[in-house]
Amino acid sequence: MHEPESIRIIIADDHHLFREGIINLLNGSKDILVVGEAENGKELIKIYFELKPDVIIADISMPILTGTEAVSKIKKRDPAAKVLFLTMHEGDEYYYYCARCGGDGVINKNVLKDELVYAIRQVYGGKKYFGRVISDDAYNKLIDKYILLIESETELQGNDLKHNEKAVLSLIGRGFTSNEIADKLKLSKRTIDYYRIQIMQKLDLKSLPDLIRYAVKFSMKENQKSFR
Repeated sequence: MHEPESIRIIIADDHHLFREGIINLLNGSKDILVVGEAENGKELIKIYFELKPDVIIADISMPILTGTEAVSKIKKRDPAAKVLFLTMHEGDEYYYYCARCGGDGVINKNVLKDELVYAIRQVYGGKKYFGRVISDDAYNKLIDKYILLIESETELQGNDLKHNEKAVLSLIGRGFTSNEIADKLKLSKRTIDYYRIQIMQKLDLKSLPDLIRYAVKFSMKENQKSFR
């Protein structure tokens, strides 16, 4: 009997143990083959064009180039590239952000094997995967909603923010943790946490979800020209 052709994937994440965990999760899936690994966005671009895998599995936030930055560059050269983003965050804002960066799906890092395998197969088959509960129709409505929401706002309320506060807000919107933002901006985590508090006070944001929603919109507004 003819064996089904393997889905060739590469995994990009800056944590070796996490990449190893994903590879172990996929062991036993006869139709999925991990052919390469990358630990930052720059490596991801290089390995993609060397190996031309069927599906990229990429963390959103990585050093040198983030996952979304790397995927945007890959998609410009190869619009047919298929991408499944990994994130610790959930919510419509991140689904929209990842989709506009060229992602075909988003899956939580705490994913179970069955869902990961299912998501890979969906993306490989040319479909979108943003969770089992999000249908194609719901996905299209979500994208339309955020296009109207974000692109109809001529200016977000950020004029009172200082340069570093804007940088922190943008990085929050791109999925970076406080520790990762501190590393990227060469500041202490304590300083980043202080900026987060200042941002929330100046923008009258009452909770962490409010901050994340606003940060995603702010980040997308900053970068929307690159998606046009």
